[in-house]
Parts: sequence; structure tokens; C-alpha cells
Amino acid sequence: MSGVTLKNTIKRYGDVQVIHGVDLDIQDGEFCVFVGPSGCGKSTLLRMIAGLEETTEGTINIGTRDVTRMDPSERGVAMVFQTYALYPHMSVAENMGFGLKMNGYPKAEINEKVGEASRILKLDPLLDRKPKALSGGQRQRVAIGRAIVRGPEVFLFDEPLSNLDAELRVEMRVEISRLHSEIGATMIYVTHDQVEAMTLADKIVVLRAGIIEQVGAPLDLYRDPDNKFVAGFIGSPAMNFYEGVGAKGGVEVPGLGGALVKTNVKIDAGKPVTVGMRPNHLTIAPDGESHAVELTESLGGVSYVYLNAESGDRMIVEAREDQPVPKGSRVGITFDAANAYFFDPETELRIR
Repeated sequence: MSGVTLKNTIKRYGDVQVIHGVDLDIQDGEFCVFVGPSGCGKSTLLRMIAGLEETTEGTINIGTRDVTRMDPSERGVAMVFQTYALYPHMSVAENMGFGLKMNGYPKAEINEKVGEASRILKLDPLLDRKPKALSGGQRQRVAIGRAIVRGPEVFLFDEPLSNLDAELRVEMRVEISRLHSEIGATMIYVTHDQVEAMTLADKIVVLRAGIIEQVGAPLDLYRDPDNKFVAGFIGSPAMNFYEGVGAKGGVEVPGLGGALVKTNVKIDAGKPVTVGMRPNHLTIAPDGESHAVELTESLGGVSYVYLNAESGDRMIVEAREDQPVPKGSRVGITFDAANAYFFDPETELRIR
């Protein structure tokens, strides 16, 4: 197995640059997730590593080899796409072994590799079935098995769960995580779903407009974001943001009823500041009337209450199951100032 290193990697389509000098080091055996909104360049970057997109400038190394100009077949990678791309007239076993067959591998070796992949993915009872007789999750497992039999140095996943329903997505996340633990390969996974990123990754790479905003372990990005974009993207539901102004001892926030959010962070009096608070650090106060309840999402043990403040700020508050908050009512808000984040409104960088 091998790690992947990108140095000053750039991608242009004519005069349009979509990847802007990306530097990234993915360790051998690491599960790295590229995450970001649609159009941020995460799939393009993955395809550059695979060799399906030409790298305009910079270098890509897999292990000790510079693969920047190599053909995809020479790079030692296997890619699993969003669409399963299975041959409908072939059985599961034939689909998984077809690439090896085309490369002239002996039948006995093909059967051995298919059998091992089938064991890992629990596909043994399905080997004789055709794709039309499989569920979506089973088809995706076959597509992953087709990648495993090649014995690649690096596995690449391009939003492989996007076509599955919610229950199957959870099941396949567990399967992919277990697969990584069992075979220990380097895996690079693209998704726009930050829940997938948080649950699967050893390392998350947050991209925006072809630029890396931050790299780190899931909980490090959640607890210590470098800027407003990362703070708002990592975490579900998203962080609430309020416009405030520096005051003695903290920041005055109209969206919180003019409350003073106390902090030891140095902020000049009168300076505009963006204050961020996660929904679980806000609490409904039934005796107040500063916020109108627009919607309550009851999910069983927890609810998410969507509020509209008199200042016009909108926010989400996490509430316990035993705190019913009817739509149309008015409530107050209390908050945990120790868990507030502060950002420069112009640069969006964190004020620490």
C-alpha cells in the first residue's frame, strides 16, 4: 500500500482554473475524505489522482512514484463510481473478475481473488446472480469488490452512496469503514455529505472553489475551525451565525436580544464581529418572547427548533424530546458563551 502526495497541483480548462495549487499529503493506510459543496473541485481532484483528468501543473506521487503523466492503468489505483457500471449480462462473480480476465490472469488466480473479495464483502450467496436481481447496496458492494480484486495501492471513491436510500447509506458506510479496517489500504473518498465525512474519515479535506480551506481529523475541524466556511460546513445542523459588535468584555449580539457574549478573545470595542454558535450550545427559554418559532423538527430523542429573531437573524436550536415547542409560539434563548466562535466579517477568518 502507498500514500498519496500532491504538490502545487493545478487544473485548468482553457482559461478557467478550477484547482488552485493544492498541496496535500495522505499517509499510507489513511482514510481521507474530500468534502465540500457542489462545484468545489473535489471530484476533479480525485479524477486527477486517478489519471482521468490531466494535471495542468504540479505533481502527484503515489508512494515513491511520480504518476503525474502516467496512464490510469499504470498508477495502481482502483476507482468506485457513483454509478455501479456493472455488466447486466454477467453474474456477480464474472463482473468482479472481468478486469483480471481481460488482463490475461489465470482462471485459478481470478477465482481466488474473487473469492477473497466476496468473503470480505459478504457476497458469497450472490455470486451467481445477475445485477438486476440485486439491491442498490448489493450492486455497490459488487462494484467495490471489482476494485478489491485488482489489489490496488489506493482506492478512490467518487460519491459511491449518492444513489442509495437513507437506510442503505448508513449500512454501506459501516461496510466501507469495516473494509478499510480489514484491508488497511489507502482510501480517498469524495462526498458532499459532511455526515459521511465525519463518520468515515481519519482525515478530512474541506474544499471550496478549488482551494483547500482546512485539513484535519473530523473532531478537530468540528471543534477548532479555521474560518467561517469550515465552521458552517462541518456539523449538522449547521452552526448559527450572528452579526455583532465588539464591546467591553465581549461582543454585543442583536440576534440574541442584544445580549453580551463574554469572551477572553481580544476584540476591539466597536469592531464588527461574526459570532458563531452551534445548535446544541443554545437553549430554549420558554419565559422569553424574542424569537418566533417557524418550525420544529422532532426526531425522537431530540428536536431542532427553527427560530426567527426580532433582529431578522434566523437560527436553529437543539431541544430535548421533553421540551415541546409549538410552531407560531414565541420563546427566549439562553446560550453557552464558552462555546462561542468569533470571525472577522471581511476575511471570515477565526478570531482566536
